[in-house]
Amino acid sequence: MPKLSLVVPVYKVQGYLHECLDSILGQDYTDFEIVAVDDCSPDGSGAILDDYAARDARMHVIHLTENVGLGRARNAGLEKARGEYVLFLDSDDTLSDGALAAISEQLAAASDPEILVYDYARTYWDGSVRPNLRADLLRDAGTRSFSLAERPELLDLLQIVWNKAYRRDFITRTGLTFPPGYYEDAPWTYCSLISAERIALLDRVCVLYRQRREGGNILKTVSRKHFDVFDQYRRVFDFLDERPELDQWRGPLFRKMVDHYLTVLERPGRLPQNARAEFFHRASADFRARLPRNFARPPGNRGRKWAILERDVYPAMAGVTRGVRLRQAARRRARTAVNRSKRSAMGVFYRSQLKLPLDENLAVFSAYWGRGVSCNPAAIDAELARLAPHIRRVWAVRPDAVDQVPAGVDHVCVGSRAYWAALARAKYLVNNVNFADAVVKRPGQIHLQTHHGTPLKTMGLDQQKYPASTHMNFEKMLERCDRWDFSISSNRFSTAVWERVYPCSYTTLESGYPRNDVLVDATVADVRRARSALGLADGTQVFLYMPTHREYQPDFTPSLDPARMAEQLGPDVTLLVRGHYFYGSSPHIAELRRSGRIVDVSGHPRVEELYLAADALITDYSSAMFDYAVLDRPIVIYAPDWDIYSAVRGTYFDLLEQPPGAVARSQSELLKLLGSGDHDTEDTAGLRDAFRRRFCEFDDGHAAERVVRRVFLGEETTLPVVPFEDRPIAPTPAQALEPVERA
Repeated sequence: MPKLSLVVPVYKVQGYLHECLDSILGQDYTDFEIVAVDDCSPDGSGAILDDYAARDARMHVIHLTENVGLGRARNAGLEKARGEYVLFLDSDDTLSDGALAAISEQLAAASDPEILVYDYARTYWDGSVRPNLRADLLRDAGTRSFSLAERPELLDLLQIVWNKAYRRDFITRTGLTFPPGYYEDAPWTYCSLISAERIALLDRVCVLYRQRREGGNILKTVSRKHFDVFDQYRRVFDFLDERPELDQWRGPLFRKMVDHYLTVLERPGRLPQNARAEFFHRASADFRARLPRNFARPPGNRGRKWAILERDVYPAMAGVTRGVRLRQAARRRARTAVNRSKRSAMGVFYRSQLKLPLDENLAVFSAYWGRGVSCNPAAIDAELARLAPHIRRVWAVRPDAVDQVPAGVDHVCVGSRAYWAALARAKYLVNNVNFADAVVKRPGQIHLQTHHGTPLKTMGLDQQKYPASTHMNFEKMLERCDRWDFSISSNRFSTAVWERVYPCSYTTLESGYPRNDVLVDATVADVRRARSALGLADGTQVFLYMPTHREYQPDFTPSLDPARMAEQLGPDVTLLVRGHYFYGSSPHIAELRRSGRIVDVSGHPRVEELYLAADALITDYSSAMFDYAVLDRPIVIYAPDWDIYSAVRGTYFDLLEQPPGAVARSQSELLKLLGSGDHDTEDTAGLRDAFRRRFCEFDDGHAAERVVRRVFLGEETTLPVVPFEDRPIAPTPAQALEPVERA
């Protein structure tokens, strides 16, 4: 039997679940088990739990067949817990380092109390940490245990279950279970504290309580579910009625009840406006029904609110809360004035356009900060033309990129009057990066964020931890992300990352990447056309080299010598280089270029055509590997500076441990792999298959259609994802040339 059982209920937390579980399993104390309860979570949380359970025997997973809510999910975990003590941890929170060892030591020092109360701190998206405001109640506790009567002020701690360890036989003896509904912590917390004969304290932060920026706390949701608070306190007082020996706690718990009711009533964003009076009258009825004999109201303004509640005079309470709302409205007006001042910098013309009606049939597209027509937005544009030709499509491009816009594509120059008019009037705004700070999100507009790669390197808020991103203004970044209505994902791995690092209230579309549709659906003719456009001779073996940018290098320092590569690989090999990473005007390099042995494809407008033309990809840490894997062709990772890159920029997994194929740490290793053919073996194919199944999960050739139907046509039912076994695989260059060779 383990000493500690940690019950972790799980629902829609895939972005935070890894961090939660790692914080437990990484503790230096090991005498524990985790009972994780998948509350029929609709995201990838259940699969994450199963993956951890497969790797660690201390992890036990319960999959519920229907969503039952936090309280009942905890009950399901309690039934399976075997530890001497039970702890609860919400699945978006984490344990601090050494927490379990400190808890176990204090339990032993206090001679195994029924409850141990420990401290917590709130953590925020910007990395700030704020202590528990009543941490003073835990100080100077020593190792002595006591009853609540000796420390009644402990009732003033936040009524939460996850800052305590409970002896399991005490839970059984007391008959404690969690009720359904909101505020389920209140009955458990109060009933356990007043029942315990021996309580001990630990003055140490053991739980880091995540304050999620968006969507993390259901108690901040406007809903009639807040009426559940009445049932919760009914349970508290029923518990007291059945135990006359605990009657001394009737007065203190009455105070907690009334304060809680007033908090629900006064806090904005909880009760629907048309339900406030009903809530007040029910709270007043509970007040009068449970008012203890000879009870004295608190002094001051708080006492006046109590008197109003006791007399059931809602207009008077509405007047008090109206003053609060007026002050809040004044603050909102001040913020609006500031925002209006900012918008004045956009120009009179843009402001005038913002006053005009939205054009329901106008969509503005942009990619890579206006650098051209490409990536996911371009693929969505093409599918939109097919499925919804009535929607006018306009591209925002920089003046220096206008000459790269394909013929017939409607476009506006970034910064022009036409540009600002389009942004102000368009119903749909589509981008693979963020639009400028000056862009105003109008009511009724739909912003679609397509992203432009699966993240290996850290993104969004996760970059705060690494030195390469110290220049970023993360608050501004989140303000830009607040405009998103939809965020596209090509795999569950990306979904979990985006939802955590961009904590805003958008809808995730697990559609696949539209730009990769062409890689799934490509034909022999497409492959031939791509190679012909690049001037590649039949039978030439083509390696596409695509290194990524390194923020820590102000000027790129080549780690690969393309001339040496081309020379040693021989005349039948062509090296396509994507990126201006080789320089010089030596006769040798010039001759290699003239002969077609090295082709600079940095300015090629469609990287997908380069993928189709190449027999294999050579890259380091670029997201190109995730897209190229769709083709199921060889990928070689050239990682001479992995240790530096992963430390400075940060990565989400160890690429050397989970590569999509062969790995080379030096140019000589790379040349040996390519020259011998060891880059394309049965083993590398196995690595590629695992990589492809993980990261090309939704890339089945129908991504653009899914996006258009959901975002532009409003269809709620999405196309099912085609299983890997049923997806077509584009022909390789060798396969595309077979008919020609036979002829």
